[in-house]
Amino acid sequence: MSLSDVEKAVENITQNPPKIISLQPNFLKDVWSDIENIGHVFDVDSVKVIENLEARVKIVEQRTKGLASTEVLPKVVCIEWTEPLMVAANWIPELVELAGGKPLFSITGKNSSKLKWESLMTSNPDIVIFMPCGFDLNRTRAEAQLLTSLPEWQNLHAAQTGRVYITDGNAYFNRPGPRLVESLEILAEILHPEIFQYGYKTKCWDLL
Repeated sequence: MSLSDVEKAVENITQNPPKIISLQPNFLKDVWSDIENIGHVFDVDSVKVIENLEARVKIVEQRTKGLASTEVLPKVVCIEWTEPLMVAANWIPELVELAGGKPLFSITGKNSSKLKWESLMTSNPDIVIFMPCGFDLNRTRAEAQLLTSLPEWQNLHAAQTGRVYITDGNAYFNRPGPRLVESLEILAEILHPEIFQYGYKTKCWDLL
């Protein structure tokens, strides 16, 4: 449905021409721009909010930027859906890179895409993170077990080293808003617990 279709539908219901703000972010910078635009619409100063968010991102970036020169960055697969199997994209690969990881199968700014089971097995990621769209931590745990119960799953390096994680994708990763900074901090805590200890474990993410 296009923006004009939505405007017409709302006008038919309210009998007044609506002002609809269409938001379609794909990068972190798009999210900051959307926050600024919404602030302008409602005459709210968003400068301090955006500055705070950007500062928190910078802290993570500065603490991980030296990792590539001292060690091999972990290969990370972020699973957005299990049936069909899909990897998370849009801003997620950007967050993984900022958190000190190497995202597999997804490109920043592109839509989430289907992933063949064979490709996941062949890639043999160091870390697998489940973040199904719309699911909380408990529902994600149940959903993830549909894959982790398969015999082949135990052949993955991530499974053998105990680096398979679940997250609350509904509250964080799937929503293009201020909580993407918390999402970044969660990823940093998962990928590099020796550097980051924000205290999100068991509340926003957990080992599977």
